[in-house]
Amino acid sequence: MNYLRSAGLLLALALLVVGPPVARPAAAQAATFYVATNGSDAPANGSAAAPWATIGYAIGRVPDGSSILVRPGQYNGQVRLDSSFAQGVTVRSEQPYGARLRHNAQVVIIYNGQGITLEGFDIAHSGAGAGALVVHIQNLRTQGVVSRITLRNNIIHDSYNNDILKINNGAENITVSGNLFYNQTGSDEHIDINSVREVVVQDNIFLNDFAGSGRSNANSTSAYVVIKDSNGNDDGLLGSREITLRRNIFLSWEGSVGYGFVQVGEDGTANYEADGVLLENNLLLGNAANRMRAPFAVMGSRNVTVRHNTVSGDLPATAFGMRLYSFGDNQPNADIRFYNNLWSDPGGTMGTFADAPQGQTSSFVLNNNLYWNGGQPLPNNPAALVNITADAARVVGDPRLGSQAGLVPPRWNGAQFTDGSASIRQAFERLATQYGTPGVGSAALDKALPAQSPADDLLGNLRPRGDAPDLGALEVQQGAQPPARDRRLFLPLLRRR
Repeated sequence: MNYLRSAGLLLALALLVVGPPVARPAAAQAATFYVATNGSDAPANGSAAAPWATIGYAIGRVPDGSSILVRPGQYNGQVRLDSSFAQGVTVRSEQPYGARLRHNAQVVIIYNGQGITLEGFDIAHSGAGAGALVVHIQNLRTQGVVSRITLRNNIIHDSYNNDILKINNGAENITVSGNLFYNQTGSDEHIDINSVREVVVQDNIFLNDFAGSGRSNANSTSAYVVIKDSNGNDDGLLGSREITLRRNIFLSWEGSVGYGFVQVGEDGTANYEADGVLLENNLLLGNAANRMRAPFAVMGSRNVTVRHNTVSGDLPATAFGMRLYSFGDNQPNADIRFYNNLWSDPGGTMGTFADAPQGQTSSFVLNNNLYWNGGQPLPNNPAALVNITADAARVVGDPRLGSQAGLVPPRWNGAQFTDGSASIRQAFERLATQYGTPGVGSAALDKALPAQSPADDLLGNLRPRGDAPDLGALEVQQGAQPPARDRRLFLPLLRRR
């Protein structure tokens, strides 16, 4: 990873603080510091008995290796995290989701920071009329690069202008893990990954529920996650690179008919907009009535691997499987690969599998995936560039996934999750277990190509648990508790291991 430099430079970066110099507590005091709504930003404060008032003030004063606990309450105004730490500093809501960060513009910005984790917050715009973006991470450093930033276990939601989270302009080594995202605005995204490298998006839940926030749904929003490069080589990086989306759950589409859950490439530039993307172990649920274009789209990009994902439900979509295309000055897509995925429409309404015009993708692989159209014939368009028949090792059969009737999206209402979960992780595990677990007699069992399987599954369990890995995002585990929908039927399946 190119953010690593010599030991001397790392030490210099660790001591860099944007803004006027301030005295930090001695390294021997590195421990836990506090922020509270009734605190005071004074150099002598920061203890449990005398907390600081703002996160921005605190992060400029704690020693490397510290933790900053933020007590419950609402914190209005912009939070700027622009200090650098070699070991790392964690800023955590003392009560999960109890500390609310609100502003009428960018709520959290990281333009010069290094080695910072932000964990457990409820982060949103304060309301209509806000400026663009809720959380913004970009590289504006003149030495080194914004890097080693982690967003973990936050509820990041309700942008009233543009994206919820934007990561751009050459930032690198960014991890977005275990968060809940919902409700962007306009033709924008939950996460815009734009001209960056080494970004991992994992274990998150993505959904939209505008009505739940008292907002109208114009069906105008774009993908939940976009990966692209809008500025060419202006930031010294051509094309987003080394981008991984794994172990995420996407559901409740309320967006434009021109987009879907994941969009790789968007701006029609002459360079490959993304070069080196891995999408694996994701669960994509078609539980909403709003039409999308396709769950996966790749445009003007190359070296994209899509493996062990599960797409399940009515969707509905123009193309149930994928969209592969180019636009504007784009080169044709190249080296786009699909392995060990599971596409299941139990209602039998899968009309078109791939939206992939001839001449707009130069090379692709479709190998060893499962297709199910509720017992109805699978779509077959011999004239299409990508057709199910191109998958010579295809598996056709019922994966026996859980019905999505009665699915309750786990949005946060300010006090609890609407599905009854106590945490984002509990909501994640419920969705994965109920809607991603293959049932008794599933056609997905032991059918995956081991050479194209990750070592784990959607829940982080090891693969394989049988003679070979299971197709799709979730590996049936020996001794696992089956979903309540078919616990009795599940017992013979567990014994197969």
